[in-house]
Amino acid sequence: MNYPYSGNRKFRWRAIIFLPALVLITGLAVMLLWNAILPGIIHSGPINYWQALGILFLCRILFGGFRFFSNPWRRPYYPSMWREKWMNMSEEEKEKFREEWKKRCRQT
Repeated sequence: MNYPYSGNRKFRWRAIIFLPALVLITGLAVMLLWNAILPGIIHSGPINYWQALGILFLCRILFGGFRFFSNPWRRPYYPSMWREKWMNMSEEEKEKFREEWKKRCRQT
């Protein structure tokens, strides 16, 4: 049977298999790196696997956040989009654009 969204189903199965494996491997890497480097540098004690996963989770909260769904309002403007827009402007529009940004970026 031909499913119209079969590619999406394949992605789900891959995510179900590889995401937990990625978390397990990353936790192991954090534990090994911590135990190999930090006890000698800052005289901390070694950590176990669950503590390494906790550190990984804490770093994700502090530095990465939890973005499970993409937010269309936070998508960056790609340079190619700006380049295309700039190429389609007339000389008058380009000059107006430059003047507007000079006003916006002026130090007061």
